[in-house]
Amino acid sequence: MGILQEFKSFAMRGNVIDLAVGVIIGGAFGKIVDSMVSDVIMPVAGLVFGKLDFSSMFFVLGHIPDGVPRALADLKKAGVPVLAYGNFITVAVNFLILAFVIFVMIKQINRLTRKAAETPPPPAETPEDVVLLREIRDSLRRPL
Repeated sequence: MGILQEFKSFAMRGNVIDLAVGVIIGGAFGKIVDSMVSDVIMPVAGLVFGKLDFSSMFFVLGHIPDGVPRALADLKKAGVPVLAYGNFITVAVNFLILAFVIFVMIKQINRLTRKAAETPPPPAETPEDVVLLREIRDSLRRPL
């Protein structure tokens, strides 16, 4: 029973829960960035570089059997070794965009954290007993 209690205390720590939430949000955010790269950025880059479709850029490294179309999906399905550098370009751009977005987010969080740290907290209200003691002290200092 001790190992279950130890696991429960480990799993319920704030850091572990924060990490789990971060992984889930990161996965969803990765899908958004992947869609942005494949559906927005790569078509524009393909248009700029001569209407290229990066996902279909590859080198065939082996023999293509008769009757197999020269398309990446068909070649992979037929077991022909291919160097799909277009997919690599897409994934690399995806990574760079994701890294840049995370950098900007962390920079903003740090800026907001610094701003909050620079703002001094309001002075604490003086307790009533201290106020009364000060009044007594001040009245004793006055001449009779």
